[in-house]
Amino acid sequence: MPELPEVETVRRGLAPAMEGRRILSALARRPDLRWPLPERFAERLAGRRVAGLGRRAKYLLADLDAQGPAPAEVLVMHLGMSGSFRIETGEDSQLPGDFHLPRSKAEAHDHVVLRLEGGAEIIYNDPRRFGAMLLVPRAELEIHPLFRDIGPEPLGNAFDANHLAAALRGRRTSLKAALLDQKVVAGLGNIYVCEALHRTGLSPERIAASLTTPTGRPIALTRRLVETIRAVLEEAIAAGGSTLRDHAQVDGTLGYFQHAFRAYDREGGACSMPGCHGTIARLVQNGRSTFYCASCQR
Repeated sequence: MPELPEVETVRRGLAPAMEGRRILSALARRPDLRWPLPERFAERLAGRRVAGLGRRAKYLLADLDAQGPAPAEVLVMHLGMSGSFRIETGEDSQLPGDFHLPRSKAEAHDHVVLRLEGGAEIIYNDPRRFGAMLLVPRAELEIHPLFRDIGPEPLGNAFDANHLAAALRGRRTSLKAALLDQKVVAGLGNIYVCEALHRTGLSPERIAASLTTPTGRPIALTRRLVETIRAVLEEAIAAGGSTLRDHAQVDGTLGYFQHAFRAYDREGGACSMPGCHGTIARLVQNGRSTFYCASCQR
């Protein structure tokens, strides 16, 4: 599933085509994705202007202006496992770039089409249909079940060592499991947690509460982990995401952060940490593969 850097990369690719544009018409070619599409979905989108395109955790958020008696709403979009967007600007438009694996362009999987003023079409394609689209009143977004319990953004000011230490206080779960808890921090996924823990030298099996004092204050390792999480995410966004499996940038090009992986998907490879002669190993935690070095991650 695309993680925060991949979703942010898609947001940045879509924003120039969508922001400030009016949706002239919408087409929903099926009644549902992961969940049923909102009632009168296409009708409610038509005529709305996209005031801005944001992101919360792994969700894309298109702010739609009010229309008549209808209040301002947010089009909430999730890519699921195989969802992707493409921008079509005419019959001759193409998606430049190579693919790690071919992305579906089959019309049978083009489930939602937005025709924007200016001639562009935004097409959502999703072979597995694990993605989702919802319409939520802007005033109710923060209390919506999808968002009300989500922790701070890892690249935002609210995510700091004090917050992480307080969130980990008393938690006897593994450190990796705690970091994947969206109530602790928003948008972190398996790939980037593995990378951050490896770079910080922390074992994924370490007890989460070990990164706090008994009163829930941060220690030096807590501060280092927060800084490393930020650095890993920023590097991945700058590289255009990781492009694993079905994911590609909105223009069809690949992200190249996967070439900088130090631990993820490198089972059997030599550890890249200076002075370490260990080997990257794999273990399964809560049904997910964890890649780490037992020699330098403690």
